[in-house]
Amino acid sequence: MEGILNNVNTVFEYIVQCGVLLMEIAGVVVLVVVSVKAFIGWIKKNPNVRLELAEGIALSLTFKIGGELLRSVIVRDWNEILILGAIVALRGLLTFLIRWDIRSEKRKMGEIEEKTNLKAS
Repeated sequence: MEGILNNVNTVFEYIVQCGVLLMEIAGVVVLVVVSVKAFIGWIKKNPNVRLELAEGIALSLTFKIGGELLRSVIVRDWNEILILGAIVALRGLLTFLIRWDIRSEKRKMGEIEEKTNLKAS
């Protein structure tokens, strides 16, 4: 019976590690794609490039946090839990700050649009 439980545990850890890897890869791919698009937008003088980059970074961090949370399923040691908690907290704080920046950027863009519409009227 113990051998079966060990096999199930090994398979479970393998599945979780694959899930973590997929989440981490998704986060990196999103970040690379958004960075390239932002660089091209910056060259073309796209006024929304800052907003699009911030949204992409936030999405990338969300994938990375998901990977860390999934990794927490197989953590067995208190030191690992503390390190994992610190990583999740830092990434969560970064995501919060980026989302705050996105909101303020959208507000600025709305104010600029209103001024432009008033001038055109």
